[in-house]
Amino acid sequence: MGRTRKAYPTEFRNQMVELVRVGRTPEQLAKEFEPTATTIRKWADQAARDDGSRGDGLTTAEREELRRLRRELRQVKQEREILAKATAWFARETGSIPSGGSSS
Repeated sequence: MGRTRKAYPTEFRNQMVELVRVGRTPEQLAKEFEPTATTIRKWADQAARDDGSRGDGLTTAEREELRRLRRELRQVKQEREILAKATAWFARETGSIPSGGSSS
């Protein structure tokens, strides 16, 4: 597995993106600063998506929403599974079979 490190501060990322926008290449910046050229290029591409000048991927806000919705879906599935198990347990304990529809 690869090395993990703390994320670069947002201000630093923004400075790298600005340097790319004014004409510096990611390769030049990688030699001068720590992030790789690939990382700097990804930051610049994502910034372009966020400001609307690129449309080939999700914006940061869309990524965050997708992450939040996936987390919420995972929780709802777990809750549904727990309720199904509880319903089956109560049906066994009481000797009755729950009706298929809801009465509400």
